[in-house]
Amino acid sequence: MIFTSTGATVTDPGDSTQAGTRRWAQQALARLRAEAAAEPPIPLRRYPLPQSWGIPLYFRDESLRPTGSLKHRVVRRLVEDAVARGDIRPGTTVVAATAGNAAVATAYFAQLIGVAFVAVVPGKTAPAKRARIERYGGRCHPFDPPAAIYDEAVRLAAELGGHHLDHFAAAAQAEDWRAPDSVGAALLAQVLEQEGRAPAWTVVGAGTGSTSATVGRHIRYHGYPTRLALVDPENSAYWPSWVTGYDGYGTGMPSRIEGIGRPRVEPAFLPGVIDLAMPVPDAASLAAMRHLAATTGWSVGPSTGSNFWGALRIAHRMREQGESGSIATLICDGADAYRGTYYDDGWIRERSLDPGPYTGTIDRFLTAGRWIEPS
Repeated sequence: MIFTSTGATVTDPGDSTQAGTRRWAQQALARLRAEAAAEPPIPLRRYPLPQSWGIPLYFRDESLRPTGSLKHRVVRRLVEDAVARGDIRPGTTVVAATAGNAAVATAYFAQLIGVAFVAVVPGKTAPAKRARIERYGGRCHPFDPPAAIYDEAVRLAAELGGHHLDHFAAAAQAEDWRAPDSVGAALLAQVLEQEGRAPAWTVVGAGTGSTSATVGRHIRYHGYPTRLALVDPENSAYWPSWVTGYDGYGTGMPSRIEGIGRPRVEPAFLPGVIDLAMPVPDAASLAAMRHLAATTGWSVGPSTGSNFWGALRIAHRMREQGESGSIATLICDGADAYRGTYYDDGWIRERSLDPGPYTGTIDRFLTAGRWIEPS
């Protein structure tokens, strides 16, 4: 037996017998289950929309996961699945092509079960982003051009005799949307407890597509009257694919809102469970993110800004149609990783993003009830 840096006891990775590998997998899975059981409850936060509207707005705060994002739970499922399948074994090096929250979570879980992790990242990845991965024992492998990091991850995993953890391809299989602890079940259950009825709308974005697919299937499976709205940033393929019905749609450009948006439609995305898809200007996501942080003190990242913008548009739609009921969405991750980017005025000016006009839209709506977007 050996001890990992996290204190986990695992079978000696040098024991390559079938029995040794099975013991290792059982111990690794036990560590993953124990980690899940030890997580504190994820709170549901209420944003103070005017009470007279009769439209409570709730955020489930996934930023309080151990690695700070919604990706934490998804990646744990992916690692569990890979260990159970035998794709991750004693001594396996896990390789993934990502520099974001998924890489941080994968480094965390790789360290937890005592295997190595390499994140293939674009060459210009900021030192602060690399440090978040390295904090949990991960190693960054810079590679350019950025669009080629996926092929490089496949090549590197083969070279190392490791496992390529493709969270875009694997998310659809690993996520159990019927499970009582799925993100859809947890969000709906919290709103039901708070309001006594299911939300009128849920609002989510799509990165891998698994969150919208999980929430949407959970809603349909249980027969809730809740409708599902998708928010999609600039340069992403999900909104135009949903509008046209063409799942091969591609933009050829990366999303500027970290955590959501893809230049292609990923396998986990299920357009049929979505009732409404909304394109969100990137500057609107930043305006909404900053407004939410400034008025509530909550720590939120840019994809949460996209969710908030979409939720406000839904609230406007409900008021126009004389509807009441709650809206539920997610705080996807916290602000700490974005202090030098989305919260930095110089950084957003360099990218020709001006949140000012969209801040005006939000302020006007919340004070006068009028929704007027910039032309």
